[in-house]
Amino acid sequence: MSDRYLSLQPNIPGRGILASYTPGFWLLVLVVGVLAGLAGGGLMELLHLAQHLAYSYHQGNFLHAVQARSGLRRVIALAVAGGIAGVGALLLRRIRGIGGGEVSEAVWLEEGRLSLLRSLARGVLSIVIVGIGASIGREAAPQLAGAAFASRLSERFSVKPWQRKLLVACGAGAGMAAVYNIPLGGALFAVEVLLGSLALPMVLPAFICCLVATATSWLVLPNQPTYHMPPYGIHPQQLIWAVLIGPLAGIAAAGWVKLVQFAHDAKPPGRLGRLLAPPLALTALGAIALRYPQLLGNGKDTVQLVLSVQLAGLLLFALMALKPLVTAACLAAGAPGGLFTPTLTYGALFGALFGHLWSLAWPGGAAASYAVIGGAAVLAASMQGPIAASVMVIELVHFSDTLMVGILVAVAEATVVVRLLGLPSIYSARLGRRPKRPPAPPLAEVIEGVAG
Repeated sequence: MSDRYLSLQPNIPGRGILASYTPGFWLLVLVVGVLAGLAGGGLMELLHLAQHLAYSYHQGNFLHAVQARSGLRRVIALAVAGGIAGVGALLLRRIRGIGGGEVSEAVWLEEGRLSLLRSLARGVLSIVIVGIGASIGREAAPQLAGAAFASRLSERFSVKPWQRKLLVACGAGAGMAAVYNIPLGGALFAVEVLLGSLALPMVLPAFICCLVATATSWLVLPNQPTYHMPPYGIHPQQLIWAVLIGPLAGIAAAGWVKLVQFAHDAKPPGRLGRLLAPPLALTALGAIALRYPQLLGNGKDTVQLVLSVQLAGLLLFALMALKPLVTAACLAAGAPGGLFTPTLTYGALFGALFGHLWSLAWPGGAAASYAVIGGAAVLAASMQGPIAASVMVIELVHFSDTLMVGILVAVAEATVVVRLLGLPSIYSARLGRRPKRPPAPPLAEVIEGVAG
């Protein structure tokens, strides 16, 4: 290799980007981006179809459609979702192939290998039960789809193992970027959370893949922010609150991570348990939703209510306490799904509640701003991805940078607290306490491959 490719820049190790990736690799990055965008759009259409069949939902606020239906219909819908999840879990086990569970498991433990059929089937199952009302995240399905396409293409074209891991992480981030319209946040999720590095050789493929996926998804999905809120200025009381709330947000995130870990370990053994647990858990969720319909679904509409300051203090407290519990119950029952939006919802409720209490003593700050800061802090600490979480929140609401200082202060403190407590992230917590074999270091392999 010519010396002209060598770089002395510390963020471009070894031979650099130009020499480390072939034109064929960059073509795969583009193809994975397109496939992830199309899959994300298709899965969101399936989500809306499930919502329509369950609650006659057409457009607008999903929560309004749920509240317009009778309590009996809600309970029946959740019972049906539980039956689908239980039967689907048994059928998934009959599909052969490596992976098809969690993307993090594929990247960290399976050398980036995912069964395409099994992953797509699990994604479809997940998005259907989320659409009907299961309290889990919708992002798991497009992540699995994007990652599985990347894995299949890597096997088809004999991509090097370290490049396969990178492509699979890019595919997962691209699927997430497509459905949430967060291209930069999706790229940062891929490299910071899944690969553990922000080195330029990994950032650039992830960014291109997520950008292509997001633009492709616009063929089906609207190009607009997920949440709507007016711009807010920053006030001294908000900065002081951010400094004080950061450690508390870290403790709240630590409790949530422990709950996720407990839910994973509590999954029912045996075929009968896997068949019966989801209907029982989701029917119970439907019964609780008679009083608190905001608990249904991944939490997107609940966050919007918080940002619109439409939830009172007591309801904030009840939802903050119940949302993690019902989500953990869905996970413990074996319902497939993600944790991104449920975690953000928990954090936004946490921030809104403590911001409300703070405003009673020192009024003046916008109520929604506390929810944004708290949501970012809990999300960052739970994911253990402070940069990715901060950027994701900014892209989700499309607000100006006036709250940036408060967000970064709370995010940094919360993440440090979780690290000091020695806890895993919500993603590694779902892998179990004792993996079958030690996880491979994706960062070291990718850097070694780039350095050549």
